[in-house]
Amino acid sequence: MHDEPIDPFNGDPADPAAGLHDPGDESLDPLSDVERQDVLEDLADLEIYQALLTPIGVRGLVIECEDCREPHYFDWDLLRGNLRHLLSSGRPRVHEPAYDPDPDHYVSWDYARGYADGVHDTLSEGSDEEPGSGR
Repeated sequence: MHDEPIDPFNGDPADPAAGLHDPGDESLDPLSDVERQDVLEDLADLEIYQALLTPIGVRGLVIECEDCREPHYFDWDLLRGNLRHLLSSGRPRVHEPAYDPDPDHYVSWDYARGYADGVHDTLSEGSDEEPGSGR
């Protein structure tokens, strides 16, 4: 099983992207320790969001692209693969918008974070009560 989508043109001489510039040729600075920690925290948060939101029909997250100013819809596995790629290579993947996604099945990072915080707060309130306190 692969964490990342398999390139259907890998090794194919008729690869339509074969003539494009390989971003691997550019020398980029590796992720700083802070950036690396941020990505690791995003991966951990993603696991929580998926566990909480999948049962209510959420398929992934929507992210407003800074480059094209369009919303990009990522299912859980694709987003996880993109974050792992960023950790290993130090650069984001080339992206393109999903084909005909249903926006009703995607939420923003902020919504997912707020939902997870709400669940956490609700569970914490129940554990703060002392037995027999009548609360």
